[in-house]
Amino acid sequence: FEGDLPDADNQSMYTLVFQPTLPFILGSGSKVIWRPAIPLLVDKPFFNSSTNSFDGESGLGDIGFDLIYVPKLKRKDILFGYGIITTLPTGTDASLTTGQWTLGPEVIIGKLDPKYTLAFFPKHQWDVAGWGDTAINVTALQPIFTYLPGGGWNIGTAPNITYNWENEQWTVPLHLTVGKTVVINGRPWKFAVEVDYYVEKADTFGTDWMISFNITPVVKNGLASWFGLGE
Repeated sequence: FEGDLPDADNQSMYTLVFQPTLPFILGSGSKVIWRPAIPLLVDKPFFNSSTNSFDGESGLGDIGFDLIYVPKLKRKDILFGYGIITTLPTGTDASLTTGQWTLGPEVIIGKLDPKYTLAFFPKHQWDVAGWGDTAINVTALQPIFTYLPGGGWNIGTAPNITYNWENEQWTVPLHLTVGKTVVINGRPWKFAVEVDYYVEKADTFGTDWMISFNITPVVKNGLASWFGLGE
């Protein structure tokens, strides 16, 4: 982290996110994709104005998910979908939650090629209910480019650029990801490392660097059979 608050430059935190991607294939061949994101936050720093210093808190953060409808298209090389994104105020401490239930639209459009994926994924959220004092009105823009050189490798960028309309603040990272898919005991596993360096952030306190390690096993969607749908 970095910022103008006392000792801001010495703060850090860890986040463990469980985020499955659950596709449901409809009879028409179209898909509905549900992606819940359940975060566990460790030593999240927050500024205590009474002591003029930072404290840390650990626990469950706000759970979010998106629900995307992907229609079946004649062109197999075009990616298109639209849906909703929402966040629930499930944080186990006041410092781990916004106290707001947010909701908004999202859309994704892209080009699929054996050698690359190119896409754009904008979304927006407003607060619609809750007890929190901070209004939420945030746009997220995510350009995506992934190069597939072969051998299970992928190299790309997918920065999550946000604009907070309430305080007129941009958050802009430079992002790089490198990953590889391997087969272990007959099951594909995707391993990736991501690095973000934030070139634009809040002056008072904001993320400076972020390093992520992703492990993704490819498994069947067990929920699909509950609804009599494909997976």
